[in-house]
Amino acid sequence: MADCPKCGTGVSTPRKSWKMAGRPDKKGKRMQLEIGLFDCPKCKKSFRVVLSKKKI
Repeated sequence: MADCPKCGTGVSTPRKSWKMAGRPDKKGKRMQLEIGLFDCPKCKKSFRVVLSKKKI
């Protein structure tokens, strides 16, 4: 569940989700991020939230 940054309403399901490689840390390991795109039903604003992080 993600909260809208504008009005604070909780949104349960993303409209779209995808995986991407993040920046490497100091040791050179990269993070695999799963990002979700959510639409707020109250204020109609769309926003992104990181759903999970995993070292690859």
